[in-house]
Amino acid sequence: MPPTVVAVCGSLRDASHTRTALEHALEAAHERGAETDLLDLRTYDLPVYDPDNSDDGDAPALRAAVRAADSVLLGSPMYHGSYSGSLKNALDYCGFEEFEDRTIGLLGVSGGSFPVTTLEHLRSVCRALNAWVLPHQAAIPEAGSQFEGGAFVDDSLAQRVTVLGERAVEYATITANPASFAGQQNAGAGD
Repeated sequence: MPPTVVAVCGSLRDASHTRTALEHALEAAHERGAETDLLDLRTYDLPVYDPDNSDDGDAPALRAAVRAADSVLLGSPMYHGSYSGSLKNALDYCGFEEFEDRTIGLLGVSGGSFPVTTLEHLRSVCRALNAWVLPHQAAIPEAGSQFEGGAFVDDSLAQRVTVLGERAVEYATITANPASFAGQQNAGAGD
């Protein structure tokens, strides 16, 4: 059975460079034999997360799509040195059941300098959820000049994103680590 790779796009812009890059990564994953899907947050009804109403809107559908994946790619534009509020809200609806021992790949996009803190913040969230975050990540600086007609203009940057999609397939069935004391103590927002 082929692995399943989904990508969660944290950009709501119609002409999103994040979405374009995630589609490129998913294409690479598909070429490696994976079933792929783009989880476009523009199409989900996700009110601001309220733990007392964690099944609001399309939250159950989002959680089910993430749980069904072997690997998840998280992509976000850099907003104020971190990741987007729409991705944060989507992640708040998810928890250990969706992320623990799951392979996660990270992609950050910026209109200016490298989105390093975006990637660091996403890595921290995923590690807190006991996900297995790929060492390889993709950063796209100055995104406005990196694409032409939906294609990368820089081959080396395109290759980094391709490798992200390939690694998502390669490590989709990685063996989980033994549970840690810290992981057992972190019950999540729902408790």
